[in-house]
Amino acid sequence: MSGSYDRPTGRRDQSSQGTSNFDLYDTVLTGPAGPSDRYAYESTQTGALDDTPARKFAPSRGRKPKAEPTNTPVVPPDSVTGRSLTLVISIMCFLACLTAGAVYMINESASAWLKDIASEVTAQVEPRDGINIEKTVADVETFLRGTKGVTRANALSLDTSAKLLEPWLGQSDVLAALPVPRLIAVEVDRNDPPDIDELRTELTKKFPSASLDDHRRWQRQIRTVTRSFALGGTGILLLVCAATTAIIVSATRAALASNREIVEVLHFVGATDRYIAREFERHFLRLGIRAGIVGALSAMTVFLAMPTVMQMLGGGPTATAEMHRLIGTGGLDAFGYALLGMVVVTISGLCMLTSRFGVFRILNSKA
Repeated sequence: MSGSYDRPTGRRDQSSQGTSNFDLYDTVLTGPAGPSDRYAYESTQTGALDDTPARKFAPSRGRKPKAEPTNTPVVPPDSVTGRSLTLVISIMCFLACLTAGAVYMINESASAWLKDIASEVTAQVEPRDGINIEKTVADVETFLRGTKGVTRANALSLDTSAKLLEPWLGQSDVLAALPVPRLIAVEVDRNDPPDIDELRTELTKKFPSASLDDHRRWQRQIRTVTRSFALGGTGILLLVCAATTAIIVSATRAALASNREIVEVLHFVGATDRYIAREFERHFLRLGIRAGIVGALSAMTVFLAMPTVMQMLGGGPTATAEMHRLIGTGGLDAFGYALLGMVVVTISGLCMLTSRFGVFRILNSKA
C-alpha cells in the first residue's frame, strides 16, 4: 500500500469528455484538489452534503429547457374576420360621428340665430294717405328710443328697405313706385327686455300706422327645423347602434362556432361561462376601441377639411354666406370634438356589452 487509493477506471475519462471539471466521487476518495472540491469534501466530512457548487459548475446532462407557458387568446385578434369586422365597425363609427357633429353644428347655428332674433324686434310704418311718412318714422324712432328696455332704434332708409325686397322682386324701377313700408330696427336689452305685448299695444295706440314684429314666427320655424334635424340625427344614431349590435351578435356566434373545440376544452378543465365571456368581452372591447378611433379620426378629417372644400366648390360669396348661416364655419369647437370622443366610448361599450350578453345567451342555450 503506498498510502493512496486505487482510483476507479473510467471516472476521470467521463469528466474529461467535456461534461464537467468537478467530480464529487473523486473528491471523496482522493481529497480536495481545488476550492470547489475542498468545499464538497468538507461537506462530506461534516455529514451535510451541499450540492450547490455541483449544480453551479456541472451543467445538466441531456435535459432540455422547459418552455414558458403562453396565454393564447380564445379569439385570434388578427384573423381575416377580425380585420373585416374592424372595417365595418369603423364605418359605423364614422357615420355616427358625422351625424353627431352635423347635428351639433346645426344646433349651435340655430342657437345663435335665436339669440340674435330674440335681442331684436322690428317696427314697421306703413305709408297711408294723409300721413307724412318721414315725420311718422322719426316720431316712432324717438318714441322707441325713450322706452325702457330698448338700447337702440335706427330707422332704415327707403333704399335699404327696397334692397330687402330684391331677393323676391328683383332689381326694378317698379320698387320706387310701390308703397314700401319703412322699417325701424330695434335692439332690446337682453338682461332687462321690455314687455313686447305692452310695447306693441302702446305703439299701435299712439301711431295707428305702426306695428311691432318680435319675430316669434321666425323663432318657431327655426326651432321646428332644428328639432327636425335633431330628431333625424337621433334616428340615424339609433339605426347605427342597432346595426352595430346585430353585427357584433353575428360575429360572436361565428367566433364561438369556429372556436367550439377550445370552448369545450376550457369547460372540461373547469373554466366557467363568466371566464369565457370575459375573454370575448376583452376581444370585442379592443376591437371597438380601434375601430372607433379610426372612424372618429376620419370624421374629424372631414370636419377640418369642410371649409376648404366649400371654398373649392365655389358658388360665389352669396352661397358661402348662406352655408355659413346654416352650419356656421363648417368646423367643430372643443366640445364638438369631445362629442366625437363620446361616440367612440359609446361604440366601444356597445361592442363589449353585446358580446358579453351574446356569449352568455349562446352558452346557456347549449347547456
